Amino acid sequence: MSHRQLEQLSLADGLVKRRPGQNEALKRLAASISWKSLDLMLRPIYSAAEGRPAYPPLVMFKCLLLQQWHALSDPQLEEALADRLSFRGFAGLPLDQEVPDHSTVSRFRAQLVERGLGQQLFDEVSRQLEALGLLVKQGTLIDASLVEASVRPPRDSRSVPGEKSPLDPDADWTKRGGKAFYGYKVHVGMDQGSELIRTAALTSARVSDTALADELISGDERAVYADKSYQDLARSARLAKQGIADGIMRKLMPHSRIPHEELARRNRYLSGIRFAVERKFAVMKERYHYRRVRYRGLAKNRLQVMLMCIAINLKRADTLLGAQ
Repeated sequence: MSHRQLEQLSLADGLVKRRPGQNEALKRLAASISWKSLDLMLRPIYSAAEGRPAYPPLVMFKCLLLQQWHALSDPQLEEALADRLSFRGFAGLPLDQEVPDHSTVSRFRAQLVERGLGQQLFDEVSRQLEALGLLVKQGTLIDASLVEASVRPPRDSRSVPGEKSPLDPDADWTKRGGKAFYGYKVHVGMDQGSELIRTAALTSARVSDTALADELISGDERAVYADKSYQDLARSARLAKQGIADGIMRKLMPHSRIPHEELARRNRYLSGIRFAVERKFAVMKERYHYRRVRYRGLAKNRLQVMLMCIAINLKRADTLLGAQ
């Protein structure tokens, strides 16, 4: 299957480009990074010689970013691409071309999942943002947040957790505020200062916060900050060996050698630093509507997390670059 040739602008595009009032933010985002390396990573998708010409994978990837920024379903994305000039301009869709329909968007997403490209795309965008000098590396703030499954819980929330939904067996139960919760957990490592997401992962809700902590630590930061659930003697020893300051809050133990007043004072200080990562979860849930996963199964939802983190980082990079 070959790719459609969309590089040549139509006469209509030439006229529209001279019209004022287009979305300047999308123009800046389009120019914030080099898309060539991403294009090379995506190019093998739909590269067979036979079949109807497909949309260039980079165009489809940009469509998925638009979907994340505006929290759109696949049908809503199709409608927005057809109606909004700024969306077409960012994605690279000429006015005289049809836009991808919702089934095309879904099939492209499935290709990304099948090829496991989510992490690779996130890593490449992160590499470019680091090359721009946007990462501070003063510290990494790690935390996790629960996200509801896209399916109904298999039992009433008052029941004892255990049974899984046959519609999404990758989701699982945990306790939140003393109540049963069914879904997933998103884990994040955020750069202190720049507030760019450096590492991210998705697990079932049953996985403990601390289980993925070491994967969220990049290794080149000067400190690691986290709440008490991440306290672990072996982790503290590894951080010390790497020369990374241990900013993990401590539980107040009855027979601790350190006075409780001193531990409480230390925790209050560290809490004021690590709290910044909570704002990132607020962005996910308020602006990106990520209170509930959109898909069924870990693979599809992990891709969404990577796409969302790319989208969040590009928006944040736009703010940081504008402040320079």
